[in-house]
Amino acid sequence: MIRFTDVSVTYSGATRPTLSDVNLFIPEGELALLVGRTGSGKSTLLQAVNGLVPHFTGGTLTGEVTVNGRTTAEHPPRELSDVVGYVPQDPMSGFVTDTVEEELAYGMEAIGIDPATMRRRVEEILDLLGLAELRDRSLLTLSGGQRQRTAIGSVLTTNPSVLILDEPTSALDPGAAEEVLAAISRLVLDLGLTVLMAEHRLERVVGYADRLVVVQDGQVRSGPPGELFADAPVAPPVVELGRQLGWSPLPLSIRDARSASMSWRDAHADSAEATPTAPPIATPGAVVADASDLTVSFGAIDAVQGVDLQLRAGTVRALMGRNGAGKSTLMAALIGLQKPKRGSVKVGSSDPVDPTTLSGADLVRRIGLVPQEAGDLLYRPTVASECASADELVNAEPGSALAILERLAPGINPEIHPRDLSEGQRLSLVLAVVLVSEPEVILLDEPTRGLDYPGKVAFAQILRDLADRGHSILMATHDVELVAEAADEVTIMAEGHIVADGPTAQVVVSSPMFAPQVAKVMRPVPALTVNDAVRLIQGSSQ
Repeated sequence: MIRFTDVSVTYSGATRPTLSDVNLFIPEGELALLVGRTGSGKSTLLQAVNGLVPHFTGGTLTGEVTVNGRTTAEHPPRELSDVVGYVPQDPMSGFVTDTVEEELAYGMEAIGIDPATMRRRVEEILDLLGLAELRDRSLLTLSGGQRQRTAIGSVLTTNPSVLILDEPTSALDPGAAEEVLAAISRLVLDLGLTVLMAEHRLERVVGYADRLVVVQDGQVRSGPPGELFADAPVAPPVVELGRQLGWSPLPLSIRDARSASMSWRDAHADSAEATPTAPPIATPGAVVADASDLTVSFGAIDAVQGVDLQLRAGTVRALMGRNGAGKSTLMAALIGLQKPKRGSVKVGSSDPVDPTTLSGADLVRRIGLVPQEAGDLLYRPTVASECASADELVNAEPGSALAILERLAPGINPEIHPRDLSEGQRLSLVLAVVLVSEPEVILLDEPTRGLDYPGKVAFAQILRDLADRGHSILMATHDVELVAEAADEVTIMAEGHIVADGPTAQVVVSSPMFAPQVAKVMRPVPALTVNDAVRLIQGSSQ
C-alpha cells in the first residue's frame, strides 16, 4: 500500500539529508508506528506519503514514493486526497470551516460525495469519536483535545485507504486517547485501513501496532515492535523497564510486564523495601498565587466553578482532567487573560495583586505562561534571535535561553526559522524563552507535546531545578509519565470543579485513568517511575 524506494529528502540550506536512502513497505491493513527522537525526520516521512514533501514544503526528494499504485511525483497532494487522509500535529492548521459538523462534512464536499452519504458518515464519526455533543460548537471554542478529535474525524469521513497521523493523541486525555485509538484499530481490523502514525506517547499506542518504523540519523528500519525496541532510541516505560532489567522477551504491555515481575512482586509486596518512591514533596514556601472561589464563564457556560487553589513557592503541581474540564481556562484566569465572573485571583509572594492589572515586564516577573499553541509566542526570524530577545527582556546572561533549549532538544541549528522546526522543537524553543525569565509562577499548558522521552526527562529536571530555587510550577497535562517524574502534587478537575488534590503518589496511583505504567506494573508495591522500579528490584537482589 505504501512503498518508499531509495528515498532521500534534503531541505534547502541543510548540510545533510533529513532522510537518506529509505526503503520501506507497509502493506494494506497494518498499523505502523513511527518512532524516533524529536527532529529525527518523522514528520518529513509522513508528509512524503501524500506528497506534501516536497510539493508544499520544498526541498529535494529523490527516489520514489508510491501509495496504492500512485507516485507522489506524478500526483500532488490534491490528487491523493481520496486515498490518503493526513492529520498534522497542529489540528487548527488544517481547519477551514467554523463548526465541528461543518468541518466533518467539508472534506467529503470537496471530493463530490453525495449529500445522503455525507449525512450518514458525519453521524457515524460523531458517535465514533465522541463528538456528538460538540457538533454545533465553534472550532475556536474547543479544547486542544476536542480539536484533535475533530481533525481526525474530518479525515475519516472521506473514507481514505491510508491514514497518516502525526502525534494524534498528544492533546488527548488518557480516556479519550484510548477511545480514538480503539476506533482507529477497529477500522484497521474491520475495513483494512492502512495507518502510519508518529507518536511520542508510546505507552498509549504500542499495543495497537503491527509494525515499528524507527527513524534514526536519517536512516529508517522497520520490523516487529518486540525486536526493534531492543535498541530503539526511544521506548515506553514498560519496554525501558524490561531493557534495564534484561527481561526477554521485552514486555510491550502492562500485562506482559506484570507477568515478568510476578515472582518478585509476590516475594516483596510486604517487605520493608516496598516504600513510596515518589519525588519527595518540597517544603511548601510562601503562597505565590491564590485563587479564591474562582468562577470563569463563557456566555452561559461556567468553565471553572468555585475553585480554591493556592500555589506555593518550591513546588511542582500537575493539573489533570479530561479534555474540556476547565484546565486551560483556570490557567488563563491565573495569568489575567480571563476575568472572573466571581471570586478573585492574586499573584505575587509580596504585595499580591490582581494579574489583570499587570502588563509587560511586571507581569513576566510574577507569572509566565506557555499556551497549548506555543508557536503563537514566536515572532523572530531565527531561533538565535528568539533566544537573544528573551535573554535581553529579562536581563539574563546572553546564551541562557539557548542553553535551556540545548538541554530540551539538542542539535537545533540556531539560524533556522522557528516555523521550520518540528512541533516538538518549536515547543522546546518556547519553553526556553519562557523559562529563562524564571518568574515566581510558571504555567505550562500541555508542555510536552512533541517531546520525546529523553526530552521529557531533561524537562522534568529543569522543573525540579526551578522548584528547588523557589519557583512554583503549575502544568496542565495529560502526560501521566511526566507527572510521575516531576510533580510533587496533583490536582484533578472535572466539569470545572476540583475533584481530587494531594501528593502525586496518592492521587495518581489511586486512579486507574491517571496512574503511570510502572505504578500499574508494580502494584501493590508502590513505585511510579522506571528508576523507582529498577532500584527496588535490583536492590533486593544484592
